[in-house]
Amino acid sequence: MPEFWKSAGLHLTDRDERGHLTVTADFLRAYYTRPEIHPVDDSCDAEHRLFEALMADPFRDVPDGALDAIRDADAIDNYRVILGYRDHLTRHGTLEAAYVGLFEKDAITIPPVFIDQLVHLILRNILDGETDPFRARAAELFFRDQSVSTDDGQMLLADSEIVEMLSETGGLGGLGALLVESATPMRNVTLDVLTEDNKVDYWARSDRFDMAADFRFAEPAQDAFARVVEAWISHFMGFSVRVQPMQSIRDERWSWHIGLDAEATRILNSLYEGTALPPEETNRIVALFRMESLDRGAFMETIRGKPVYLGLAMTAAGLLKMKPQNLLTNLPVDKTRG
Repeated sequence: MPEFWKSAGLHLTDRDERGHLTVTADFLRAYYTRPEIHPVDDSCDAEHRLFEALMADPFRDVPDGALDAIRDADAIDNYRVILGYRDHLTRHGTLEAAYVGLFEKDAITIPPVFIDQLVHLILRNILDGETDPFRARAAELFFRDQSVSTDDGQMLLADSEIVEMLSETGGLGGLGALLVESATPMRNVTLDVLTEDNKVDYWARSDRFDMAADFRFAEPAQDAFARVVEAWISHFMGFSVRVQPMQSIRDERWSWHIGLDAEATRILNSLYEGTALPPEETNRIVALFRMESLDRGAFMETIRGKPVYLGLAMTAAGLLKMKPQNLLTNLPVDKTRG
């Protein structure tokens, strides 16, 4: 099986009987060694002692006195964030349960990067054994912001962080950065687009996130994204759905929709309410999908037998910021079901 996304950290976790990821000592140690936490040469003795104690026993209780003894106020704040996150993870038992718990009332607040890392790791678990690089690339939308290009009738999605880096350096590393600083004109840089011809290259490049996706209707990437959505819901919810790309919503019985990002939520809400939107707004829709439950009893009674429409949209600046939690928190599930 192809190896991919080594940076997700799947090797640091174990699976329970449901196939969900448990919180391990090695997983927590990876967070204790982050630059914000790892002591530096001029860190005080109390900070070094706490770090060594947590590395020896990542689950150990940390009294307030151990934090108050640290000289650096920023280090104390960072430890409170990490330890709060650790306690949230261990309280829920699995990374999946902890992820869902982040969106419940009165949930803890953690840095957005931690949420993206959770999604990255959970998806690596879900896709373990996957042999289709289009699905792996489509799954990147769940945890990596995308820059959308619609030039020449295309719909290309490229990792926004990579696009920004290339725009700053021209892809030339340190030399490119120096040229930018000196206002030297840069050559245009383009990313490889994932195709049938080069798809095998994805596996070796997966942790670089440097392959763009052709996200036009009827292209492999949209279908691959639909399959990832199906797998995501099945993994978390325990029932199966069928998801298919579509070009427009023409349904007099339109009953439920889920925007997969803030912009799509706003646009779909407006269209559902019958509000006429100018073309520049409707043109922000990147993709639409139709979801049907394969378990008739999974959805609320009022939704049974009806489709749920999904939408992805970009901002006015051409940025796509997916919120995969919307697929879980906004799904019309029958909460009376055992």
